[in-house]
Amino acid sequence: MRSDLIFGALTHVNNRYELCQLASKATRKLHKPNTRLQDTTNEVLDRFKDTIPMDESGESVVEKVQLQERRAA
Repeated sequence: MRSDLIFGALTHVNNRYELCQLASKATRKLHKPNTRLQDTTNEVLDRFKDTIPMDESGESVVEKVQLQERRAA
């Protein structure tokens, strides 16, 4: 069920609003034509559930790497 995926993803994201924003962005980027949008959304939430949790400062490891790459470029 999708609610199980949402609660699993909330263990790694600070709040529901942030989860919604991140999931919508990821769904748009990962969606493949001729597939159901619901399946893509479920896959995104499942990936959030299995990712590395955010650290104490609220900034994820991926965001830190992206920020470093942005500064270098």
